[in-house]
Amino acid sequence: MTTTRLLSKVTLRRDAPVQALWNTLVPDDTDARTSSTHRLLWTLFADAPMRERDFLWREEQPGTYFVLSQRAPLDVHQLFHIDGPREFSPSLVQGENVQFLLRVNATVSRGGAPGVRGKPSDIVMDAIHGVEKGADRAAARAAALSGASKRWLDARAGRDGYEVKELLVRSYDTVRIGRGGGAAPIRFGVLDLEGVLRVENPDLLVDAIVRGVGRAKSFGNGLMLIRRP
Repeated sequence: MTTTRLLSKVTLRRDAPVQALWNTLVPDDTDARTSSTHRLLWTLFADAPMRERDFLWREEQPGTYFVLSQRAPLDVHQLFHIDGPREFSPSLVQGENVQFLLRVNATVSRGGAPGVRGKPSDIVMDAIHGVEKGADRAAARAAALSGASKRWLDARAGRDGYEVKELLVRSYDTVRIGRGGGAAPIRFGVLDLEGVLRVENPDLLVDAIVRGVGRAKSFGNGLMLIRRP
């Protein structure tokens, strides 16, 4: 049975103390903002030193986020306005269509020995592997976006209880998160997808949403938002 989840919309306050920190908390640079938000939203759930991440988040716009969590967010530093939380329990019906939004780090495994999981490879970069850098590679990447995204979603459709009816790729970017101390930065691709799903198994689809889709979930990926058309 799916563990109960809570959906909240959290927005940074606009009063003077928070505004003084705005450029630090919400930098203009996308990579820096992803890293900052990763730490910022953790303050709502880090109530114990040994806590592990048990929430998903998505940036709606700089300073505004949707959060799906096991526990209610606790704003001990008085940084946010919190709308909710409300219990996340969509009543889906087999055969109905729902619209979805999804920001996702989608990967495939490559190079593993038989029976051993390989190294994760970004699906877009994987699709254009072997194409030389330059104008041809940029064109190949643009051409690969829709097909690679559709194949990746289709591969999970049976397990996650849906059929993809419509798909639009809004954007694709590569995010670079510095780690300091001379460590190599974390790099991953981010696809912004939207479209229409046919619900094949309501329970499986809700479980997939609660679990999160794809990788790099702690950096704002994997939270699928759905609504009826």
